[in-house]
Amino acid sequence: MSTQQNEVLNTIFRRRSIRAFTRDPVDRESVETILQAGRWAPSGLNNQPWRFMVLCAGDSRQEGLAECTRYGGIVRKARVLIPVCIDKASMYSATKDHQSIGACMQNMLLAVHSLGLGGVWLGEILNREEQALNVLGLDNEAYGLMAVLALGHPAEEGTSDRKPMQELILQEW
Repeated sequence: MSTQQNEVLNTIFRRRSIRAFTRDPVDRESVETILQAGRWAPSGLNNQPWRFMVLCAGDSRQEGLAECTRYGGIVRKARVLIPVCIDKASMYSATKDHQSIGACMQNMLLAVHSLGLGGVWLGEILNREEQALNVLGLDNEAYGLMAVLALGHPAEEGTSDRKPMQELILQEW
């Protein structure tokens, strides 16, 4: 089977970060599907340490989050923002739990793409994590902000390239 015939591989290879969105709203069913995709990510001991918030365009917290990152323009234009947090009480290994949040984010980005939407993983906002958690009304003793997923209907085509495989392989097999 070629990769073009494999839906999963095709989605992985075609997904790109989208940073510009139309003003069209994102329907609730799509957002729920994206959250479900994140929920089904693997986690060590199946502890599922991720927690989500959903902010729709016009939510007063949207502007507050925009002030927490140099990518405020993306935050302001997103039709939906999904802050992804880690529940500190459910953690058992920082490294493993952070890795599982990465898998959760990737699942959500693949779902975004497969639904014909566009999204981008905003991690730079972590430079002002305490301020962002305050904007969201979350206690930084209980939660850590891992990233914000900004999404909407794409107003651009994403582009990117990858390093040649030879640069990534540490040892030939």
